[in-house]
Amino acid sequence: MNEPIARLRALRSVELRTVAFADSADFYSGIWGLRTVERDTDVAWLRGTGTQHHILQLTEAERNGLGRITFAVATPAEVDAAARRLEARGIPLLAGPGPTDTVGGGYGLRFADLEGRVIELLADTFAVPRLGGDAVPVGVTHVVLNTVDIDAAVAFYTDVLGMRVSDWSEHQMAFLRCTTDHHSIAFNKASWTSVNHVAYQMPTVDDFMRGIGRLRHHGVVPMWGPGKHGPGDNTFSYFADPGGLVCEYTNGIAQVDEDSWLCRVWRRVPELSDTWGTAGPPSKDVRTHMAGVPDLGAFEQFPELRAQIPGAVPVSEIGAAV
Repeated sequence: MNEPIARLRALRSVELRTVAFADSADFYSGIWGLRTVERDTDVAWLRGTGTQHHILQLTEAERNGLGRITFAVATPAEVDAAARRLEARGIPLLAGPGPTDTVGGGYGLRFADLEGRVIELLADTFAVPRLGGDAVPVGVTHVVLNTVDIDAAVAFYTDVLGMRVSDWSEHQMAFLRCTTDHHSIAFNKASWTSVNHVAYQMPTVDDFMRGIGRLRHHGVVPMWGPGKHGPGDNTFSYFADPGGLVCEYTNGIAQVDEDSWLCRVWRRVPELSDTWGTAGPPSKDVRTHMAGVPDLGAFEQFPELRAQIPGAVPVSEIGAAV
């Protein structure tokens, strides 16, 4: 059995492709609470108050989608080792290993998963100090991904990336961790591959509520929330950004003790979806936003790539009819 390609230290950042670049960049750098690191005519990099150089990259596109998910690893040597292990598994590289030429610097590589999502492993990025902030996000805490094959997705992220399954929500959702946080990635079984939502960590429940209040003051109301989930034990409040992508304020996610944690299968009932009972079940509008649009990811730019990845999902299942 192959060992995982690397030891993931954290979820570092997410790139989102958006049909409303200018308005979305203003939204996230304004009332959402992130700070612009750098911005061009069609791409922007934004940071939270934590130590990551940036946590969100927005890129202008014809359709909404996921650009890439970036995980931190410790050293360039680990990136090189990951490249060798990917080669041994027959998984082609999209970039690297080597120094990156992107904002934030670093040494990394990129490859695609079974549904074309681009994954980046990155070490030695530029160091930045923590910032002060009033009811604003620290960083990205998790990304939920819609998948057409939840079992294959979980197997890939556990076997190749070494993530661990914390819990299941019946056979509809799987929550995976790479740190002590209950989940950094979650998969939701769906009719096509797409990004479901990106969650941003607020320091305290007080910051969480005051952040919601700031958005309300500017006429932006939650699509769902505030409430508190059963799986993960985290607070939630979901919003739609100007491009229609779903973003979440959250805090208080459960911490996993590897020696004592027992993976659990949760029932999908309203009282466990929201243990506070304040939000109720998600509406049809929320579900529509979270479904997103079919996203071929790297398979659209590199059509030959799918045939090169062992076990890759057929393009027709990912959602080619876009």
